[in-house]
Amino acid sequence: MIGLYLPGRSLVHRMSAGAKLASLAVALILLVLLDHPWQMGVAALVAAGLYVLARVPWRAALGQLRPLLWILIIVAGLQLLFADWQKAVMVTGVMLISAALAGLLTLTTPVPAILDLCQRMLRPLQRFGVNPDRVGLAMALTIRCIPLMAGIVKDVTEARKARGVTGWRGSIIALAAPAVVRALRAADALGEALIARGADD
Repeated sequence: MIGLYLPGRSLVHRMSAGAKLASLAVALILLVLLDHPWQMGVAALVAAGLYVLARVPWRAALGQLRPLLWILIIVAGLQLLFADWQKAVMVTGVMLISAALAGLLTLTTPVPAILDLCQRMLRPLQRFGVNPDRVGLAMALTIRCIPLMAGIVKDVTEARKARGVTGWRGSIIALAAPAVVRALRAADALGEALIARGADD
């Protein structure tokens, strides 16, 4: 879900990153305070309405929730087993809507704007030895490395298929070993580039 910013000119896009982050925090608090399934239904409609307001394509919206599918199924099953359907609706509803709202934040806010906001929020902690610039750099590198690692795994997977590697054991070995080697090489290259630019000063 990180780095999936979709440019747009909707009202949601034009809101500042700080306003959206504050709104998200308030929304999450209100979600936890809900205690009836119908209230969760209203909250789900509001979240869906925000996606419509932001003009987010439905495929991108569903893409924010797809990784949670199996977790939601497991959580719902446990709640049905040890509690009741109302509890299952409330627990899974909070998880689903929270993920949807957080996804909307990333879809409508450029990553640099989020990083700048985090750095500004960390400024007061400078007196305690926190370096906001270094934290921002670490966050930026983390965000950059997620698609980088995904690309490495994709390339290795395609190379493995091209070589005709089959079988569960061979498949895991053929994927893990070259992926780890390429990731370490990329990390070395990134470290050298940072040192060359004085990031270790």
